Amino acid sequence: MRMVLEKGSMDLLLVPCGLAVIAGYHLFLLYRILRHPHTTAIGYENHNKLAWVQRMVLQKPAPEETALALSVISDSISASTTLASLCIALGSLIGAWVSSGGSSTHEAPALTASQPTTLKLTSLLACFLASFACFIQSAGHYVHASFLVSALGLGSGAPAGHAQRAVIRGGNFWALGLRALYFATALLMWLFGPVPMLACSVLTVVVLHLLDSSSMPIHHHRFHARVETDRRSVTPAVAGDAEH
Repeated sequence: MRMVLEKGSMDLLLVPCGLAVIAGYHLFLLYRILRHPHTTAIGYENHNKLAWVQRMVLQKPAPEETALALSVISDSISASTTLASLCIALGSLIGAWVSSGGSSTHEAPALTASQPTTLKLTSLLACFLASFACFIQSAGHYVHASFLVSALGLGSGAPAGHAQRAVIRGGNFWALGLRALYFATALLMWLFGPVPMLACSVLTVVVLHLLDSSSMPIHHHRFHARVETDRRSVTPAVAGDAEH
């Protein structure tokens, strides 16, 4: 009984500390993305994505370049749907585990002993479901972006801002889905005890800080609508050759 109380007190102390470490880091990361995006990998990638879509509008790319751009978006859609399928499969497995465990301990006193495990599995299930929702949203925005990118460069094409918004939102939901999986990893270690959970949380924050930091300077891209100018310059030359 004393060991159970000590373990419960450690859960109440160490688990909130581990969750606070991860949540505090992500709040700090959000502040950096909003205020100093050039210091984060997410802000650096978003800047390049905006320039990529702008280039697709101004340069009026050839059909093979448009096909390459759609292939890049298709790969992002495949990655999002794959992780979404994995998350919903793991969530279904955990849900079946929780329901089967609860049905076998209705009247036994062991129900009180299984409540911490049920709480852990329920928290883990919530993280997987949140990750699934984020990946589904990411795939949906990338699908919308593929429609817009395929229309860019046409006379009645979509504005660049619409395609940029769809691409950026798809990437942001992808990042949120991965962050939910990082939370799930810490909660998974909670099944082995509060100490492994806290250690995993601290290690996760250290690794993420190294991966999220960016020292690359922001490159200011410049694009010009060169296709139309090239056509205007070529047409008089051809007409002059025809007169000769």
